[in-house]
Amino acid sequence: MKRFAIAALFVVALAAIAYGLWPRSQQQAGGGFSVQGLLGGNLQGYARADAVRPFSFPADHAAHPDYRSEWWYLTGNLQADDGRRYGFQFTIFRLALAPEPRVGTSAWGTRQAYMGHFAITDISAGRIHAFERFSRGALGLAGAEAEPVVRIWLDDWQLAAAQGDSFPWLLQAAEGDTALQLRLTPRKPLVLQGEQGLSRKGPEPGNASYYYSYTRLAADGELSLGGQRLKVTGSAWLDREWSTSLLSPEVRGWDWFSLQLEDGSELMLYRLRTASGIVEAFGAGIYVPADGPPQRLSGQDFLLEPTAHWTSPHTKTRYPTGWRARVPALGAELAITAATADQELDLSVRYWEGAVDVAGRLGKQPVKGVGYMELTGYGSGSRPPGR
Repeated sequence: MKRFAIAALFVVALAAIAYGLWPRSQQQAGGGFSVQGLLGGNLQGYARADAVRPFSFPADHAAHPDYRSEWWYLTGNLQADDGRRYGFQFTIFRLALAPEPRVGTSAWGTRQAYMGHFAITDISAGRIHAFERFSRGALGLAGAEAEPVVRIWLDDWQLAAAQGDSFPWLLQAAEGDTALQLRLTPRKPLVLQGEQGLSRKGPEPGNASYYYSYTRLAADGELSLGGQRLKVTGSAWLDREWSTSLLSPEVRGWDWFSLQLEDGSELMLYRLRTASGIVEAFGAGIYVPADGPPQRLSGQDFLLEPTAHWTSPHTKTRYPTGWRARVPALGAELAITAATADQELDLSVRYWEGAVDVAGRLGKQPVKGVGYMELTGYGSGSRPPGR
């Protein structure tokens, strides 16, 4: 399967280049793809996230092929019956290669490419197991649909409802002796990020995405790792975004945090970085209390400060893996620490994504929790994914 994934990468990328659908300028020297290559390029003819729109479910769980890029992003923390702790990531990305369907009758013909990332962090061992797949959105090889059931898949990796769009949804992913099967059930309704689901990330029209999240999903199932089969329980977070011209050209990367606190609340924060500093105007976040409506946060409402760094022995990239987060309006001061430092994914795109621990105070109360952190655009060879 690893050889298939590598072959599929070349098939998708070279076929797209050969037919003029994926310009060579979008590739990064030495292999892989840059963030502006995947999210930029010639964007004429695609739909744009440029205005507030009504959301419709289950249809919006499925693909939006008229937009350039899209992703279904699951992260979470799990605990085995023996007390050992694990982090997981499961993501399916869709990238349109052209704004209009190509003329032709081949069943293989498609303007949609799919990429999947699946990772398990064994926290006690301090090791991440990361895998990648590619396919085209044709012949049932990969896709995202809402009828007859919600199903997002790439080969036999999938996130799917058993019936209609009803929960629980089932996550299934396996590669070699690493496999995960989880039942996922929301403990809270989905939340619309940004301005009623329109998340602006730059000053130009259309530098935005349509974005919603399930901030707390109960998770239970089975993890197979290194020949062991473990019963696991925990919590997960699902992010959904689709867009065309997501980022301004000067954005180099971002720092993103999804935190699930033991008092029943959740906090998401992200900031965008350029060569000259932090773009506070287009950072954002959301606070979801244990009870009550979500509270939207702007980039001026919080401060993120690195407190510790780790240099990858694999790529020599230096990442900020410890942080202090302050949200004055919430009376929040939180220390965010990587559960284990080595959670770098060096795949066709390179980034750090992994489980974190959280401790501090919220209002007048001490609080702790777990979460996930994503760090992109670090190092000269970093190749961020499409969040």
